[in-house]
Amino acid sequence: MMRALVISGPGSARVEEVVDPVPGAGQVVVDVRRAGICGTDVELFTGQLAYFGQGKTRFPVRPGHEWCGVVSAVGAEVPAGWLGVRVTGDTMLGCGRCARCRAGRGHVCADRYEVGIMGGWPGALAERVLVPAWSLHRLPDALDDRSGALVEPGGNAWRAASAAQAGPGRRLLVCGPGTIGLLTTAFAAALGASVHVLGVDESRRSLARSFGAAEYWTDLPDVTYDAVVDATDDHRVPAFALSLVEPAGRVVFIGVSGAPSLIDSRDLVLGDLTAIGILGASAGLGPAIEYYADGRVDPAGLVSVTVGLDRAAEALAGQLGTGSGTKIHIDPGV
Repeated sequence: MMRALVISGPGSARVEEVVDPVPGAGQVVVDVRRAGICGTDVELFTGQLAYFGQGKTRFPVRPGHEWCGVVSAVGAEVPAGWLGVRVTGDTMLGCGRCARCRAGRGHVCADRYEVGIMGGWPGALAERVLVPAWSLHRLPDALDDRSGALVEPGGNAWRAASAAQAGPGRRLLVCGPGTIGLLTTAFAAALGASVHVLGVDESRRSLARSFGAAEYWTDLPDVTYDAVVDATDDHRVPAFALSLVEPAGRVVFIGVSGAPSLIDSRDLVLGDLTAIGILGASAGLGPAIEYYADGRVDPAGLVSVTVGLDRAAEALAGQLGTGSGTKIHIDPGV
């Protein structure tokens, strides 16, 4: 048996003893060293995640999709060389057979699992997690466990910065200085862009600056941007973002609001704008590891609170502060 966090219903979570995972063919078991609490995990806890209404997620749920650890067991058809390797893994587990998977778009496979989120695949807020070997990414020694568990949000953020075509001579606005917004800022700045960040108050100013923000605003001046990234959960921001983009510019939507986000398609057409949605980190996991490992992006400042698994339910309920960072990490070994 092992310990794992189980969400049994809206607002109800506790650590329980569950059966230890056993790897099947093509699978591995990973001893979890660090796992992050994400906004998606909080929506699972509150029951507000859209997947519930769509029938894609049901209680009980074992959450946790931002993680790193060490491979401790391998199933048939998995090389023994994986044993003892520090890894992280993809959240999006496509079927591997459909046209989307064969085209490299397994993250939008209609029959996919999402680790700790969708389809009943148990997550990593536990002592151990079971995943397919093909989903693994090796972690270099240059990455500590804290950074290793930030690869998944980093992959999302790298995809957002890339979709915004961040680069020299480009001016970007990132709306929302949360984990994804700050990492997007860091990747965009590392790519050579001048990045402005929009927050609701001053509390994240110094943190945004430390992640490469050239400017931090709570009230925007009358300027436009080559690209705008919406990393908020505010349903009003997508339409607002369209008004801030230069003609022929880009708007990248990676935040998801609880209410419908309405935009006027005429703004897209008449501005000759490109709008891009980002779902999942799959294509960005490798680049995130590379940027972390060579120091172009340092995610460490996002985490200032680390607690044991026994306090994970408190974290989901918002009973623990995040200190000077944006994220709480869980160390199952504590």
